[in-house]
Amino acid sequence: MRRAAGFTLVELIIVIVLLAIVATISVQFVALSTRGAIDVSSRQQRAFSGVVISEHITRSLRAALPTSIRASADGSCIEWMPIRAASNYLDLPSGSSPSSFSAVPLAAGRAASGRIVVYGYGSNVYNLSNPGPVSPPASMPAGSPPVTVTFDGGATHRFSAKSPEKRFYVVGEPVALCQSGQWLYRYSNYGINTAVASGLPSTFPGREVLAATLEDDSLLFEVTPPTLQRGAVVSFSFVLEDDETRESTAISQEVQIRNVP
Repeated sequence: MRRAAGFTLVELIIVIVLLAIVATISVQFVALSTRGAIDVSSRQQRAFSGVVISEHITRSLRAALPTSIRASADGSCIEWMPIRAASNYLDLPSGSSPSSFSAVPLAAGRAASGRIVVYGYGSNVYNLSNPGPVSPPASMPAGSPPVTVTFDGGATHRFSAKSPEKRFYVVGEPVALCQSGQWLYRYSNYGINTAVASGLPSTFPGREVLAATLEDDSLLFEVTPPTLQRGAVVSFSFVLEDDETRESTAISQEVQIRNVP
């Protein structure tokens, strides 16, 4: 009589142990592969965010009045006046209480409004003295040459210097970028103040979030002011940090702001 074929208890236990080992290795392999994919995706996301933030800062600064760019003492804030338009004047305001001057009209029949800046080298454009490089708010209409630029509300102003190219700029109110904790904020509509980025608004729409994953105290702006021989140069750096893994990505860039006195 033949004995029935089968497995012994020892053989069954050995098979179960081997299957458990294989399953454990497989799970670890899948887990490590998944973790690696997540880490790569996180790094790519931080790199992409860094490019977007850097490009936003770069484009904003390239549209800034060169003599208005200034950074705070600790480098965590930068402030500037954005250029809205630029043209050439035919004559500057003169007399005891001048309220307008003649200028070449803007291209494409455009009009513009804002403060008028003439020259500004060697002066503080955040000092609204009269005479001075920065005027009160003014309006520049469209039309046939010449057009008359008029200071709003009957204000008067004389400029403290002339431009060698008879150049003037129409600028908007100051804009600032500052880090606070892990947040990078963009500030606007807070007026002109003597101190760098002072009197900043604390709520929307005056304060907008530009980035939310910065490493604490990692943002640094350095400004090389413009001269008559070269433009201003702004270098900035910051670190983006993952909230979960604390892995970080460092970003640095340099921006040249060309100027025409």
